[in-house]
Amino acid sequence: MAIVTQDHLIQSIADAFQYISCYHPPDFIQAMSRAYEKEESGAARNAIAQILINSRMAAEGRRPVCQDTGIAVVFVKMGMSVQLEGTVSLQEMVDEGVRRAYTDPSNPLRASVVSPSIGQRRNTGDNTPAVVHVEMVPGTRIDVTVAAKGGGSENKARFANLNPSDDLVEWVSETVPTMGAGWCPPGILGLGVGGTPEKAMLLAKESLMAPIDMPEIISRGPANDIEALRVNIFNAVNALGIGAQGLGGLTTVLDVKLSGYPTHAASLPVGLIPNCAATRHTHFVLDGTGTAHFEPPALSDWPDITWDPAREGRRVYLDQITPSDVHAWRAGETLLLNGKILTGRDAAHKRIADLVARGEALPEGVDFTNRLIYYVGPVDPNKGEIVGPAGPTTANRMDKFSDLMLGQMGLLGMIGKAERGQATVDVIKQNKAIYLIAVGGAAFLVSKAIRSARTVAFEDLGMEAIYEFEVEDMPVTVAVDSEGDSVHKSGPKLWRQRIADIPVTVS
Repeated sequence: MAIVTQDHLIQSIADAFQYISCYHPPDFIQAMSRAYEKEESGAARNAIAQILINSRMAAEGRRPVCQDTGIAVVFVKMGMSVQLEGTVSLQEMVDEGVRRAYTDPSNPLRASVVSPSIGQRRNTGDNTPAVVHVEMVPGTRIDVTVAAKGGGSENKARFANLNPSDDLVEWVSETVPTMGAGWCPPGILGLGVGGTPEKAMLLAKESLMAPIDMPEIISRGPANDIEALRVNIFNAVNALGIGAQGLGGLTTVLDVKLSGYPTHAASLPVGLIPNCAATRHTHFVLDGTGTAHFEPPALSDWPDITWDPAREGRRVYLDQITPSDVHAWRAGETLLLNGKILTGRDAAHKRIADLVARGEALPEGVDFTNRLIYYVGPVDPNKGEIVGPAGPTTANRMDKFSDLMLGQMGLLGMIGKAERGQATVDVIKQNKAIYLIAVGGAAFLVSKAIRSARTVAFEDLGMEAIYEFEVEDMPVTVAVDSEGDSVHKSGPKLWRQRIADIPVTVS
């Protein structure tokens, strides 16, 4: 009987989460490289370029590919002939591994988990507890798969109880547009079909752990009905024209995974969970011989991409801009921001709203008049950094505060990722303001544009505090201009029509 010690499991869990924070799986890099090569949409191609450059930079610098270093998800297949030797529960072993990974001083990761989930929602400080799924299987080893799932993609998970006669391809094609771009496409869709509602969602999540094999299936032809269904869904979703970051383009998904399970004759439960452009997972085996080893990918796995936004972007100096300058910026235009911006996310906006409701003054130094706010929760700095990876968070979570911030606080514009709701687009137009997007999945690249950072208010909120960043040539795209034109509407609409009119080959 193999004996696996708790120390070996704990350290392997820690090493695995550190590893996936910095290194994309090679199959994902290859799939993104193929998407970059074939993409015809300039905006989408630029976004994919930033994601790939960011990925290589993160690998070289051994820093997170995304500021949202995820909630820890662990699948454990426990061999029934294995003895796990320890003094604490399996959950506690996994949590200790996660704790070590997320507080590792050589590469500290962002703690995003809050407890309780309803109420005070205090950050646990070390990203524990993990979400652990355990299955007992025959064998003499422990198979472990770890994943770090960001909130942007997890929030876009969907579930439906379909009728047995319903068309799954049609349901997915109708559902994906409702997810918006907050899940940071291009990515992977995981589908779980059958069982019961909770089983379908678990199948969907676990399906995302499999390697990308869609190009191989298309090349040789589907070997069975499930593969044929995956190809049909893959083609149908890409025909939507959503594209990278929702800007419109040829590639919305890199692969579609599907796991099934027997179900009740009256039922067809379906779970859908996306993996974003910060796809992070790995697998290891413990057989009693020691800890797991993780070999970093070769830098030759990344494509050689040269991306220079200065060649096409308008350089903007934030200490000089006026409302009339903002009115000249058009949807789809690339800007290079220079100067000082404030930051703020959900918790900071809620506090501001509460202060205003009580008639109290904002904290000293918090003045949004003619300023831009960046929706970001950065990773703590390390190794001499000004700030750690600092990519954008999903903007529409702040939609409920748009009228307050633009109408009462005097805010000139907002920076985030993905689309805004129509009510917020209307408020932007009404106030002749602006909404800009940075590329989700390019957090380390974005952080290199930040030249200084200081905490301004709400320090107790940790990564959700209000900071002031001074940026130099920070690349952004005008997503909603002062006339209310939105690239997240016009881009997909244009490319959906182009894809319908022009045969698209998949390589």
